[in-house]
Parts: sequence; C-alpha cells; structure tokens
Amino acid sequence: MSASPSFGQRLQRLFLTGLLTLLPLWLTWVVVKFVFVLLGGLSQPLIEPGLQGIAAGNPRTFGWLVEPWVKNAIAMVATVGAILLAGWLARRVVGQTLLRWFEALVARIPLASTIYGSARKLLDILQTKPDGTQRVVLIDFPHNEMKTLGFVTRVMREIGTGRELAAVYVPTTPNPTSGYLEIVPMEKITPTDWTVDQAMSFIISGGAVAPDSIPFAPPSPPPATAS
Repeated sequence: MSASPSFGQRLQRLFLTGLLTLLPLWLTWVVVKFVFVLLGGLSQPLIEPGLQGIAAGNPRTFGWLVEPWVKNAIAMVATVGAILLAGWLARRVVGQTLLRWFEALVARIPLASTIYGSARKLLDILQTKPDGTQRVVLIDFPHNEMKTLGFVTRVMREIGTGRELAAVYVPTTPNPTSGYLEIVPMEKITPTDWTVDQAMSFIISGGAVAPDSIPFAPPSPPPATAS
C-alpha cells in the first residue's frame, strides 16, 4: 500500500489547485482592466471638462458624473464609439479620402512613416489570403523537435541557388503584437489549414484554444520521376 501524502504534500497540492483556479480569473481581470483603462484614457481628456461643467451647473442632480468610475466608463464608451465610427467611415468614400489624406500627412514624418507603413503593411498581409502559400504555418523552434506558430508575410529566393525562402512573423504569447522575424526555407515549413483568427485565438489563449489535431512534420517532397 502506498503511503498517504504528508501534510506538506497535501498543502502543496491545495496551493497548486487554488493557484490554477485563480490564475485564469486574475489574467482575465488584468486584461479587462488594461483595456478599460487604455480605452478610457484615450477619451477622458476630451469628455472630462464637459462632465465637470454639467456637474457644476447642477451638482445635486449630476454630481455623480464626476465620480472616477463614471468618467472612466463614459470615456471608454466614447472611445469604442469612435473606433466603430472609424470602421464605418473606412467603408465609405469620405472615410477612405480622409484615410489617404492622413497617410499622406504621416508619410511626411520620417520615423512615423516607417512605423505606420510597416504596421499597415503587416495588417494588410494578415487580412488577405496568400498566393500559393498557406498563411499560418509551423516552423522549427528552438530545434527540429519543437515547433512554433508563425505567419508567412513574404516569399523570396536565395541568391545563387534560387531556393525559396519565407519571411515568417512569429508572434509572442499572449500578446501577438510583439514578436520576431524568421527567414525559413520553404521545405522546412509545415503548412496548416488554420485561419488567422484561429491562430490568434491559439496564441492569445496560450494554446488552450486549439484543434484536437495539428500537423507537425513538413510535407514529404514529391517523388522524383524517372527520366
């Protein structure tokens, strides 16, 4: 018969169980708080004077408008509304005209033009389907017995040999906006049938949201035909 766990072992198991139970809740709170503060902070300087003016005019009725949580909530709603308005305008002629005017203005600023142009190109690539190459792939990292998820952004050719090389953007978990770039031979790439949305869910969730099966080895090269 196996010996019963000691008090220390039981305490350790309880601690790990409690930690694994509370960690997802804590991460959810951190993300929600970050988004709430970020979105609220963008509009708060614009709406705060108006709220203070309304509250000062009738403090008994509208004094609650200057409460910090109320200002943050209204600012967040205003920011979300501005984002939705930008999306709506981007689908209209007037919005596209304004966007081209803004891009022309940014192009005149050296550092800003580089950052904006690179980010815009990356987002455009991820939103469109590639030609002949699967967008979401797996590459060897840090060795050939381990894989990481990446997005093919461009296919090039090696000087001299003409071998196809893929520029693969590898995002980090859980923040896919940061990452690094790998140049990988096409024969070393493992294609997947994932969409960009599925890949983003996989990355942000730390692998918790994933299909039951995925490819791991690169496809075998076609057999050589006898001459």
